[in-house]
This record gives sequence, C-alpha cells and structure tokens, in this order.
Amino acid sequence: MPTLIKLEAGQFAEADDAFTTVDAEAAIPAEGAVILSLARFEAEGAGLLDDGRRVGVVVQPGETVEALAYDLPRLALVALAFPKYRDGRAYSSAAVLRTRLGFKGELRAVGDVLRDQAREMVRCGFDAFVPADDASTEQWAAAAGRYRHVYQTAADRRAPAFVERERE
Repeated sequence: MPTLIKLEAGQFAEADDAFTTVDAEAAIPAEGAVILSLARFEAEGAGLLDDGRRVGVVVQPGETVEALAYDLPRLALVALAFPKYRDGRAYSSAAVLRTRLGFKGELRAVGDVLRDQAREMVRCGFDAFVPADDASTEQWAAAAGRYRHVYQTAADRRAPAFVERERE
C-alpha cells in the first residue's frame, strides 16, 4: 500500500488513507469514502454525494478542474495526477482549485510524485502526497523547506523576498 503523507498545521505526517480508489469498471463499495475518475464522478457522483458519502475525484492532465466547480463544496478531496515527473499541468490545476475556485478540501498529488517536487507542490496548494519514490515524511519535509525565500506569490500566500526586504 502506498504511503500517504499529509501536511497539517505546517507539519508533514504519514496518514492512513480512508479512501478507496475505484477503477473505471469496478463496483463502487457499498460504504466508505471513494475516489472516482472525473468521468465516473460525472456519471455517478451526484448520487453518492446525495447519500452523504465522502467522495474524491482524480483529475488527469488534459481534464479541466473547472468541470468540478459546482460540486467542489461537497467534495472531500481532489487528486491531481502526475503521469510523469516532467508533466507539470497538475501544478496549474492545483493553483486554479485553491485560488480561483476556492477549494478547501484535501488536494492530493498522485502518480509520479517525487520529493524534489515537494516545495512547488506545497506552494501550489497541495496538502496530501502519495510519493512514488518511497520518501519518508522527514525527507519530504526537508525537501519542502529546503529554501527559505520565494520570489513570487502563489497559493501558499508567502511573501516574496522583495516584500520581506522592504519590511526589514
């Protein structure tokens, strides 16, 4: 079972995953929290949400997160897929979810997720990670906090270095 690392109150910790990822053709479990593909969510998600189930959606690169705008307040999590280390479209989707669409639920990075990406993922608004490189929580925290300064604003709302200098 893959490791789930969550960022809560500025601390990284290993967490139990309460969600079951349901493949496209698999039966949806009768109870418990589930993660569905965007297409399956669009077909069956409303009924699950109406039943009070905790539901998450996996968004692949090329799929638009804006398709979830209406349902975001009711979703427990959105998982953004990184099929390859070099594919950064999920960073943009994360920023849109957090800043433009105001998503407050869990934002999970899945796929080819490496600790070298930790800092940028946190800056874009991710707060849960399934590392592909078996990184420990300590390694993940070290990578995310490797550099003190930032040079532009992002979803994490940290002040850029030039603003820090002006304050001093």
